[in-house]
Amino acid sequence: MLKKDKSTALFEKAKTFFPGGVNSPVRAFRSVGGVPLFIKKGKGSHIWDADGNEYIDYCGSWGPLILGHANDAVLKKVTEVMQNGTSFGAPTELENELAELIISNHKFVEKLRFVSSGTEAVMSAIRLARGYTKRNKILKFEGCFHGHADSVLVKAGSGLVTFGNTSSAGIPQSFVNETLVVSLDSEAAVEQAFKEHSNDIACIIIEPIPANNGLLLQRKEFLQFLRDICTKHGSLLIFDEVISGFRVGFEGAAGYYNIKPDIMTFGKIIGGGFPVGVYASSKEIMSNISPEGNVYQAGTLSGNPVAMAAGIAQLTECLKPNFYTDLETKTKMLVAGIEQQFKAKGIKFKAFQIASIFWFSFSDKEHVRSAEEIGADGIKQFNELYHKWHEHGVYFGPSGYEVGFVCAAHSKEDIEKTIKLFGDVLKA
Repeated sequence: MLKKDKSTALFEKAKTFFPGGVNSPVRAFRSVGGVPLFIKKGKGSHIWDADGNEYIDYCGSWGPLILGHANDAVLKKVTEVMQNGTSFGAPTELENELAELIISNHKFVEKLRFVSSGTEAVMSAIRLARGYTKRNKILKFEGCFHGHADSVLVKAGSGLVTFGNTSSAGIPQSFVNETLVVSLDSEAAVEQAFKEHSNDIACIIIEPIPANNGLLLQRKEFLQFLRDICTKHGSLLIFDEVISGFRVGFEGAAGYYNIKPDIMTFGKIIGGGFPVGVYASSKEIMSNISPEGNVYQAGTLSGNPVAMAAGIAQLTECLKPNFYTDLETKTKMLVAGIEQQFKAKGIKFKAFQIASIFWFSFSDKEHVRSAEEIGADGIKQFNELYHKWHEHGVYFGPSGYEVGFVCAAHSKEDIEKTIKLFGDVLKA
């Protein structure tokens, strides 16, 4: 049995300080049960918990650590910058450097604004869309997660097109009434929404690679349809690339599918492990942001020099030749090996994968494109295996709905060991 005495004690103490003992809900292990692991350190592809247990990590802080934990290049750059101060609330050259690095290597970005989180980036992007179009309503998809801003914490009701229901207490009904919610992978639902509300839809917002509720890989034709219908009706298309940005390639899903959204939101990887978000667009649309325009947004820690330094170091590594192809090769090796272990035991299983993102589906479906297609039985199977994976030294995010990530620090030996451990768990 895995030793968890220190994690257990720390969790009990944490519950006296924080709601549920955590500062973000999924960390509480409510989905998988048991006591959450308190992590003490990480290096490369491995993490160690407070009890000294070592794991091969496929969570990677939920995606930001594409180079792995405590990467030497990131630490060196951050340490240098910190000697000069950690925050000024004033412009620094580092903001220019990171912005130029992004704009010079992303064909769809002309101007951007740094913020402090993915949620803040999405909130600002939606406000910008409303300010630019002079419209009120937004259209989102069931199964996509866009942070915890009021207007996007809305889930679908019954029917093809609905105003939905709040998925959190504390959100006024008036906010909910400005958000339309439809199913993914349904051109008919989107067309119906525009038929009913075409003059008041400011934007469609979508994760072009939905990766917060399973890995719901969309048809390119559907994404192109969204581009076309927004253009037709004068609405803006927002790609929420907080997860997929700089992960499936430097240009994210927009570059992967070669579809140009009107606004993009980024986070995670651009911060190198520090809190950073970005929203980006054309020069024309971004000119509406204060102080140039009349759409207001501000933040004390926006463009924080330490976070900028980490982002510069990490994205510089991402631009090196074969960086993304090497990541994908390792991920395909991992996915194929794990699938073979389940196949050998006669268990229905498929690991969906794009670039270095993967997700376990305990079914024989070749495609899972909407949240409604994820079966409760599969999540139950994930939960039953989750703690066994811990005992064998592998760490994933504590929910069957969450995706996993391969990073540059994962070695061939890590991958081979993980595949073997899956086999050992299944045999047990």
